[in-house]
Amino acid sequence: MDTDTTPPTVATDTATTPPLAVYTPPGPPNIAQSLRPARRTGVVPGLHHRPAVPADPEKAAEIDRRLEDWARDLDLFPEAWKGDFSDFQFGRAVVLQHPGALDLDRLTLAGKLLLAENIVDSCYCEEDEGRGGSRRGLGSPLIIAQSALDPFHGVPELQAEWRAGIQADGPLRSYHHALADYAAFATPSQTDRFVHDMARLHLGYLGEAAWMETGYTPRIWEYLVMRQFNNFRPCLSLVDAVDGYELPEQVYARPEIQRITALACNATTIMNDLYSFTKELASDPDHLNLPQVVAANDRRGLKAAYLKSVDIHNQIMDAFEEESAALSGTSPLVERYAQGLAAWVSGNHEWHATNTRRYHLPDYW
Repeated sequence: MDTDTTPPTVATDTATTPPLAVYTPPGPPNIAQSLRPARRTGVVPGLHHRPAVPADPEKAAEIDRRLEDWARDLDLFPEAWKGDFSDFQFGRAVVLQHPGALDLDRLTLAGKLLLAENIVDSCYCEEDEGRGGSRRGLGSPLIIAQSALDPFHGVPELQAEWRAGIQADGPLRSYHHALADYAAFATPSQTDRFVHDMARLHLGYLGEAAWMETGYTPRIWEYLVMRQFNNFRPCLSLVDAVDGYELPEQVYARPEIQRITALACNATTIMNDLYSFTKELASDPDHLNLPQVVAANDRRGLKAAYLKSVDIHNQIMDAFEEESAALSGTSPLVERYAQGLAAWVSGNHEWHATNTRRYHLPDYW
C-alpha cells in the first residue's frame, strides 16, 4: 500500500506553504450512535501481532489488590473512580506485558507506575474525563509533575514548600511514591532512564494539546513524531528492571538499541490508536488519532484511513522484528532485552484485544 505522507497542495499566495488546513474527515454525523450497535470486539483484522503469554488470573488479581491498597493508603483517587480502576485491569495488563518478571513485587512496581501515569493523564490532560484536565496551560501542571519524578534542589525552606506541594495533590503523590518504590529495586541508571522517558512523554502531551487547542491538523509524519513522544515508552523502559537484570547504559544508549526500542514503542502506540478509535470518537469526535489524521491528509473516508493505519502499523512492526532479530545475534543480553520488548508489545496487544469493557472495533470488514 502506498504510504506516501505528502499532504495535498494547499493554495497560497505566499512563498511559504501554510500548515494543512483544518479538515473534518467524512463520517456519520453521530459516530458514537452509528458504531454502538456493531460492538465488534477481538483482534483488528490484518494487524501484525504475536501471541502473548497467557496471564495468570490469580497473579493479576493479587497485583490489583496490592495496587488498590496502595492507592487507598495514599488517597490517590476518590471512591467514585474505583469503577475506572477495575475496568482498566491494571493487574492483568502488567502480567501480560511482563511475562518474564522476576517476582510479584516487581510486577507491582510496574503497576504502580502505570497507574500513576494514568492518574496524571486523566486529571491533567484529558478534558473529556471531567476531572479538571485542560489543554490550555498544560505546561504548568506538567512541569510540576515532572519535578515529582526529577526532584527540585534549592534552598531548604523552598524545598520544604515543594515537598508540601507534591504531597498535597493526588496525581503528584502517585508519581512521587511510585518512582520512589521503583528506585528501591532498579539501578540508578534504570531509574534515570525512566525519568527521562517520562519527560519525553510530557513533551508529547504538550505537542498534542497545542494542536488540539489551535485546531491544527498535523501531517501524518508530524502526528507520528508526536506519538513517538506521547507513547508507551516509559512502560517499556522497565522491561529489564522488572525481569531482574540491567541492560547497561552504554549498551542501551547505542543508536541501534534506541531504534528498536523506538520501533517497538511506536508500533504498540499505533496499535492503541486502532483499538481506541471508536472509544475516543464517541467521547470527542475531534480527537487526534492516526486514522483521523490519515483521513484529513489523504482526503479519504475513515474506513480507508483506518485500513491504511493498520498498514502503517504493520510496516513499523515488521521493521522492529527484523532489526531486533538481527541485533539479538550480537549478545545474549541484547537478545534478552529485545525479547522483553517483544513480550511487552504482545502482552499490550492482548490486553487491548480482550479488554472489551474499554475497547471495540469499527465495523470496517
